[in-house]
Amino acid sequence: MAAELVPASQGSTTHRLRLPPPEDAVGALDEIRYGLAGWAQVRGPLTLESGAWPLHTGELRELFSILEPRGLTLIAVESRCPSTLVAAAALGLPTAWSPDAPAETPAPVQGEGQPGLLVHRGTLRSGDHLQAEGSVLLLGDLNPGARISAGGHVLVWGRLRGVAHAGRRGDTSARIVALQLRPLQLRIAGAVARGPEDRPPEGLAEEARLEDGEIRIEPADPLWPLND
Repeated sequence: MAAELVPASQGSTTHRLRLPPPEDAVGALDEIRYGLAGWAQVRGPLTLESGAWPLHTGELRELFSILEPRGLTLIAVESRCPSTLVAAAALGLPTAWSPDAPAETPAPVQGEGQPGLLVHRGTLRSGDHLQAEGSVLLLGDLNPGARISAGGHVLVWGRLRGVAHAGRRGDTSARIVALQLRPLQLRIAGAVARGPEDRPPEGLAEEARLEDGEIRIEPADPLWPLND
């Protein structure tokens, strides 16, 4: 079943590009290409409704190149997949959680016996402490004075300016990823570091990982699961 382009309704100037469920499709971009033949007369901005598809920044950039020659412009993304929301926000696109999904939805991560991904929607303010047995995704900012800690990875869809601790039970492969990584303190397993003071790179998420016993911070494409 090909992707569906829903023309803008009366009172709106934005079209909607709706992907079929992943289990009924070959690939997200393939489904969009299959539907292109019927969109010849449609031009203008559109919002992508990607549903449960896990799209990364490379696929979204490719989608821009598919749509642009046909007079269509991707201006926003709605999804119920956390990694897709993070990838879209990293490219500067407005994002929204799909209305047909709950605000907080645990999702599995790869590997047997691992705790699931905890999704928390909302900014954490000074005095707040969010904890997760497995990995955690925060859909909001982590303000100074707030803390987030997880047995696995820490993903922040927003600005990380408080204290973050990934791999708190000793997992040295855990990572911390944020759209803007300027924390008061970072911890991965037993290693501790302060955040960088220079301006963050534009249009890229940032990632902290443990290498040779030290925490290193570098630009990163926000992919999920983080399995390497």
